[in-house]
Amino acid sequence: MTDEPADPDEDTQMRDDTVPDGPEENIVHFNPWRDFNDAAPQVDVFGDEPDPEQIAQFMQVVFGYCDGLIPVRSFIDKGQGIDGRPHNIWLKADRAAPEKMATFATWASRQGAAVYVIPGTVAASGQAKAAEILQMQNVVVDLDTGDIAAKRAHLERHLGAPTMVVESGGVTPEGQRKAHVWWMLTEPAEGEDIARVCRLRGDIAAKVGGDMHFRSAHQPIRVAGSVYYKNSLKTQVRIVELNAAHERDLDEFIEAVADMLPAPGVSLQPEFTHPDKPAMDDVLVTPVREGAQDDWSRFEGASAAIGHFIRMVHEGRMTKDEGWEGICGYNAAMLRPQWPVERLKRESERLWDRHVEKYGPPLIRLDSGPPGPQEMPAFTLGALLDDQSPMPEDIIAPRVLTPGGLLVLGGAPKVGKSDLLISWLVYMAAGVSFLGFTPPRALRIFYLQAEIQYHYLRERLKQIALPPEVLAAARDTFVATPKLKMLLDNEGSVRVARAVQTAFPEAPPDILCVDPIRNLFDGGPDGGGENDNTAMMFFLKERVEVLRDHVDPDCGVILVHHTKKLSKQQVKDDPFLALSGASALRGFYTSGLILHRPDEQAPERKLEIELRNGPALPAKLIDKVDGQWVELNPMNERLVRKEVGAKHDAERNRKRDVILDLLFEEATSGQLYTTMQFAEAFENQSGLGSKYTIRERLSVLATKGHVKFLRDGSAFGYPKVRSRFGYLCVDGMRFRPEERVDPETGEVFEDADPVLPSHYKCPNSGVCMDVENPAVWVYPETAADDDLGSLTPRSEA
Repeated sequence: MTDEPADPDEDTQMRDDTVPDGPEENIVHFNPWRDFNDAAPQVDVFGDEPDPEQIAQFMQVVFGYCDGLIPVRSFIDKGQGIDGRPHNIWLKADRAAPEKMATFATWASRQGAAVYVIPGTVAASGQAKAAEILQMQNVVVDLDTGDIAAKRAHLERHLGAPTMVVESGGVTPEGQRKAHVWWMLTEPAEGEDIARVCRLRGDIAAKVGGDMHFRSAHQPIRVAGSVYYKNSLKTQVRIVELNAAHERDLDEFIEAVADMLPAPGVSLQPEFTHPDKPAMDDVLVTPVREGAQDDWSRFEGASAAIGHFIRMVHEGRMTKDEGWEGICGYNAAMLRPQWPVERLKRESERLWDRHVEKYGPPLIRLDSGPPGPQEMPAFTLGALLDDQSPMPEDIIAPRVLTPGGLLVLGGAPKVGKSDLLISWLVYMAAGVSFLGFTPPRALRIFYLQAEIQYHYLRERLKQIALPPEVLAAARDTFVATPKLKMLLDNEGSVRVARAVQTAFPEAPPDILCVDPIRNLFDGGPDGGGENDNTAMMFFLKERVEVLRDHVDPDCGVILVHHTKKLSKQQVKDDPFLALSGASALRGFYTSGLILHRPDEQAPERKLEIELRNGPALPAKLIDKVDGQWVELNPMNERLVRKEVGAKHDAERNRKRDVILDLLFEEATSGQLYTTMQFAEAFENQSGLGSKYTIRERLSVLATKGHVKFLRDGSAFGYPKVRSRFGYLCVDGMRFRPEERVDPETGEVFEDADPVLPSHYKCPNSGVCMDVENPAVWVYPETAADDDLGSLTPRSEA
């Protein structure tokens, strides 16, 4: 942050004077009841004053969810011609914090001092180092150079509207106001997540040309609502945009930042932040720690070291293996903590491609892939019309996956995408039809997956309910990998090709499945993300197609991909717009499948199908029944006013449960009812409505077998009725139970006479019929599909 007078990469010395364990600093502990300046304050009546309302808004966004102490600091801004001592306080992050901060800002304003906070909390007074930060609930970027407006627009376009934008008071040479852009997290980051937040702040700053000092957790920042003094300019640090309800999930925000392209004119080529670039010998032997605690950052050091070894390999002074060993050795010895191997590989490949682009091919070139066809095939219209040869056999009929075709299966997280895919692939490996998708024979399938570790993969395969005959037929034709920690780059493609050849040495596989794209995606030399059309086309052409050509040109490929969040109406209008990533993906595949839930409250999923090589297929309504995927009859799906209909269904189920519970409870208290008497007794009670509504519900329940009848109630002190039916009975109904003690054992048990039906309503004719066995409660077959899951069996109540 350019507004700070101290070196932001050093731990800010914010310590309480009461700590006697070091030399006396030029710092005093703030006390609002005493004035540090003996002279009368000189108030600029024309200048801005602290705004308690903005301070309160700032404190809520930056510390509203945090616990602990807030490190606060004030000091004299440069260019005023006066000197003063810095003053530090630690405020408890509670409801009183905004008021205390406003008091401190007012006092600092009288002294001509600016007010800063570290946007995180610590455990005790005197603490303010990066390692002492306990909680942070925001991601912030400081825009202090260049076209501030364009940078803000770039951030909002890729990351969404921020929670808060603060004009810090400074002005760029071009006349634009410097700004702090804040995104509030859904919960405070703690522990290792604080390092993730700091890395995220650095990544955002690198991509838009912001202040890189905010890679450090202890970097201070101006308080909105306080006063900016610098170079004889006095103005208020103002909140210019506030969206208090906008909060971001940390993991989702990290993905969004990873997908964000650099702003126009911003280069990600590393530059050392200190004025004199260090010698390479110094870089290779100097440890560098996380959080910009040293003369150069881990990114700068790693990039410089990787670049050194790349030059050695490029010039032929090292082999590829020796260069990689050197890079790994630097990573292990000098980076504290080390970079993950995946990141080391990505950075090495990115810098290698840039080096080759700038200096030409290396002295020793490795084969990058198989040669392409020498001649471009072309056919006349007559040749195409005259060709009567049979069509190639579908890998999965009807035209869902064709030879050399590419199928993309998309779905939101947790919608059951992987479960459906595994079941589908096992069925195909067994040569058995699945949900109407038919293989010509038992297919050889290689499942390249990068999500589930080995033990959990075998557990999931055992948990999926598959027929024994299907499992037996697919034992040797379905091959899966455990979770892979690799990219599908040049080296990764070679590894996969070797694994496929080892798994199927006699004949190549029919299907190669990659699950998911995101975990194996390689965007090429420019390192683009999934939202970049160029990077997506590079991945599909240079990675997926090249790998398939290595394995078998006629092999079908299935790619599994995530979907982005769209409204239900958008998914209904065009479900394939939900596929995450660039539009290039949709224009490239031959078949697309989208799995989604039309109603989040219902278990059914809809499988949308889009084909390039065949006639359109209707969407399939599917669900898991007894652990197996089945296709449902779409005629049973409500098409009009679904939400209203679902509410009416739920209300009818509620009334059913209330009526059955009332009959059961009334019998335990010694009350039996006929249909009319029950309707009149409980009219407008428990939300049952009028007596006519209750009678209609009872009639329906009798038809479905939930309610039956007893003609003769003399056993319970009730007369025999002459009505069409009789007293109402429910399953497990007991009349006035009493507790009794066994005289021999002393055991207490409940003794009650069961109320057993003598008649029931025929579900077909509606006539009253005799019950064959009163002790066995039988439901008619027409009620077999009725929703009984919410009912407690009366015999167990």
